[in-house]
Amino acid sequence: MANGSEHTNTLVIGAGQAGLAIAYHLQRRGVPYAIVDANPRIGDAWRNRWDSLRLFTPNFFNSLPGLDIPGFRWAFPSKDEFADYLESYARHFDIPVQTGVRIERLYREGGRFVADTGDRRVEADNVVVAMSSWQKPRMPGFSSGLDPSIQQVHVADYEGPAQMQDGSALVVGAGNSGAEVARELARSRQVWLAGPDTGSIPFRPESVPARVMMPFVGRVVFHRILTTGTPMGRRARPKMVRSGEPLIRVKKKDLQAAGIERVARVVGAEDGLPLLEDGRRIDAQNVVWATGFRPGFDFVDIPEMGGDGREPEHRRGVVEDVPGLFFLGLKFLYSVSSEQIHGVGRDAGYLAKQITRRSDG
Repeated sequence: MANGSEHTNTLVIGAGQAGLAIAYHLQRRGVPYAIVDANPRIGDAWRNRWDSLRLFTPNFFNSLPGLDIPGFRWAFPSKDEFADYLESYARHFDIPVQTGVRIERLYREGGRFVADTGDRRVEADNVVVAMSSWQKPRMPGFSSGLDPSIQQVHVADYEGPAQMQDGSALVVGAGNSGAEVARELARSRQVWLAGPDTGSIPFRPESVPARVMMPFVGRVVFHRILTTGTPMGRRARPKMVRSGEPLIRVKKKDLQAAGIERVARVVGAEDGLPLLEDGRRIDAQNVVWATGFRPGFDFVDIPEMGGDGREPEHRRGVVEDVPGLFFLGLKFLYSVSSEQIHGVGRDAGYLAKQITRRSDG
């Protein structure tokens, strides 16, 4: 981007898998676009996660439209391997991502959208906010009441055991991230895992049975049955948007075998220690908050888009009350698979079609 003001037909905000997928579809349709990302490098949203993270889905599900991810189809790539795939995807299709560009405010003016970066102004007829529902770490307010000697880190900033100080650890949040971090930390210290049991899938992703079950669950149940276009999907969506997901890789018996003690929810701080719902205090030297994220849509200054703070008011990513505004990558945007790599491509194709119609109209 040049300094000053410029115009594009469609501005895509975010160059993760969602942003790259819709750039691919817009490019194929001949729709002019610009795509920006706040990170210094494509794929950094993945690179910045904890060191040992591997994707929860095999490569069978990990390709974006038009380019297969390299490697064995039943392998589970590391976060860095997937980040490199995103970078190679942009390079393969010559997607002109402008990195290091953070949109500070998005608003409407004179029938167009205006994206303000502080020293640049970008006008657009359409805007696609291609960001997931999980952008900004969420920590409870009472975390400030813990003793300063306790090291606190949100899972968004967790790198590995070497990052933590000596001594025991309490992991708060028993979803997939919390369970994986707890098991990793348990190799070198005493660990408590706080939060309700979310259950687990009935097979191991790396197992032979998974090669039969995962395609059925992922391609049929999550992709075609549980959608906003089916009665079953519409009934399931509200709970699935707000609730924790079942554990995928770590099983209950894995946590038990690692010596991890499951404890009740953390509800506050008392005498500088984490306080559990049952009145117990945990004397831990480290606390890892795997307490989720909130949407990072504060920069969108368009009150008409509505929503409940968790997500904007939309129909399959189309904000009907704000023509030209679209969202992509949200949890259950259209189906359970919408926030998964193989599902975002379909949603991107749908939105690209709506943008083309609007541009041609």
